[in-house]
Formats: sequence, structure tokens, C-alpha cells
Amino acid sequence: MVARMLSLLFGCRHRRLTRPITPARRPRSQPATAYVACLDCGKRFHYDVENMRMGAAIRAAAAGAPEAGNFQSQP
Repeated sequence: MVARMLSLLFGCRHRRLTRPITPARRPRSQPATAYVACLDCGKRFHYDVENMRMGAAIRAAAAGAPEAGNFQSQP
């Protein structure tokens, strides 16, 4: 019960993440961007493969893969 209350107050800390995932893309389409997902809450975040850093959260309305070019690195 205490853990649930803390989770409601502070939210998920996103400590357990998947490996970087790059969705398959169709020929002649924009390059797909990689993302990671939280194993606890399911939220997705952009992932910069070159710098190996997690970026900003992906909007919940975006079904499927994250949009190309919308990567924002977090400090």
C-alpha cells in the first residue's frame, strides 16, 4: 500500500527499460528512430543510438514507431 501511494505521488522512475528497439521500415520511407520502453509502466522514450542516451517521452497518441527527427536528449 505504501509503495502504491508513493507511485501515485511521484510516478514511475523508469529504471527497468527494454533494449533499444528500431522498428522495421518500408522502402522509400523516412528512417525509423530507435526507442526504449519502461517495463513497469509501458511508457516509450526516444533513444539516441549514436550517443547511447534516452531522450524525451513519446506522445501517447503516437501509435507505433516514434516520428523521425523528433529526438530530444535529456541531460
